[in-house]
Amino acid sequence: MMTLSFTELSSHVVTVLYIINILLACTIIFLERRNPTSSLAWILVLFLFPAGGAILYFMFSQNLTRKKMFQLGAEEHLKYAALLNKEIEDLQSGRLTFNDSAMENYKDMILLHQIQSQALFSQDNSVKIFTNGRKKFEDLFHTILEAKDHIHILYFIIKRDSLGLQLIKILTVKAQEGVQVRLLVDSFGNKLRKDDFQPLIDAGGRVEKFFPSFLSYINLRLNYRNHRKLAVIDGQIGYIGGFNVGNEYINLKKKMGYWRDTHLKITGTAVHSMQTRFLLDWKVASGEKIKHSTKYYPEPAIIGTSGIQIVSSGPDSPHEEIKQGYIKMINSAKKSIYIHTPYFVPDSSILEVLKIAALSGVDVKIMIPNKPDHIFVYWATYSFVGELIKAGAKIYIYNNGFLHSKTIVVDKKIASVGTANFDIRSFRLNFEVNAFIYDVGISENLCKVYDEDLLFCTELTPEKYAKRSSLIKFKESISRLLAPVL
Repeated sequence: MMTLSFTELSSHVVTVLYIINILLACTIIFLERRNPTSSLAWILVLFLFPAGGAILYFMFSQNLTRKKMFQLGAEEHLKYAALLNKEIEDLQSGRLTFNDSAMENYKDMILLHQIQSQALFSQDNSVKIFTNGRKKFEDLFHTILEAKDHIHILYFIIKRDSLGLQLIKILTVKAQEGVQVRLLVDSFGNKLRKDDFQPLIDAGGRVEKFFPSFLSYINLRLNYRNHRKLAVIDGQIGYIGGFNVGNEYINLKKKMGYWRDTHLKITGTAVHSMQTRFLLDWKVASGEKIKHSTKYYPEPAIIGTSGIQIVSSGPDSPHEEIKQGYIKMINSAKKSIYIHTPYFVPDSSILEVLKIAALSGVDVKIMIPNKPDHIFVYWATYSFVGELIKAGAKIYIYNNGFLHSKTIVVDKKIASVGTANFDIRSFRLNFEVNAFIYDVGISENLCKVYDEDLLFCTELTPEKYAKRSSLIKFKESISRLLAPVL
């Protein structure tokens, strides 16, 4: 029997690895049709690191845009399409009457979301703004305890601490009462153990994990996380925004200090869109096909006057719907743009429209945190805001803890609040959901909150930015190179 020498064996292994990498490169070029910059970057990785390139590709890349992950059933699709088409016809024909006449100027934005995101538009909504985690979770837990039929919860992160365990306890109580409880957690963000969920499951509740790992305790799928935070109670009340579930979000961890975030409580027909978003995500994670029922889409018990569209985006779609909404908002600005974001790592399109707005005399304000929870993202953020400072934008550093809010308000008339940061990860790599709000009153309230936050900020002036040390400049340069994968 012939035996191979170490040199011969090594040669065969390298040959096999290069063949695998060539096949992967062909897949990237001819099948995935991804962004050219991204394609070239991955091809470079595959051929510079033949031994680890394929492993890195399967961990971080895997284009999902060809996979139709979230699909309504045939009957539900026909009903939804008919409703959406009627909305579009009413908007384009002028039959739609706006509660707020100022929103006539944003018909094109509403149409963009209807066509590109299949986002229904409703004007019977009421909105409550939360900027404090304790108040938000007190309200959410009270609403859960009042539930009569079903509770649908989706969070990116649920920590194994007092708040996370309290949520499970409350859900367990409701399941024992006969209320249908469905809890969906991202398998990467979830920190609870299997036995933590067991009381809820024993009581009749359902728990599912989004994109679980094939390994029990290690999740190598660092991209394509479900970053959404949704709660829908009895199809009547919905919560959407930036707060995850954990003690730091209610200011019980000294390391991050005061946790400044923004969350919305919504009643009205927009809750139906939030319900659809949850049920689609649940279907992907659980395989359960839930039949359309009036109990999931009841007539709103509380009627308001605010216009809202619930817009989703994710790596399953090539359109980057929330980013497109941000760009449309920025381009519409005549006077002001106020942005909260914990991470500012934009792609060239977002960076360019913000520069143009600032250079055109629009008051562009961007507020970022003074401390990092992701060090490379923090220094990349400094690199990008530096460009905007040169264009005339005003950058503010929030000093009262950690700023995690994801909001944009334009001209004090329209706003967006949700889970998407101003970064490439939110635009392309994670599943996100935002509420786009067409209401002057709510937008003005969000601006008042912004002004209150400014009292805890210092401005990063052109002079201060120019005086940063060589070490900081080095950190910015290295971090910026990593921007597409941060």
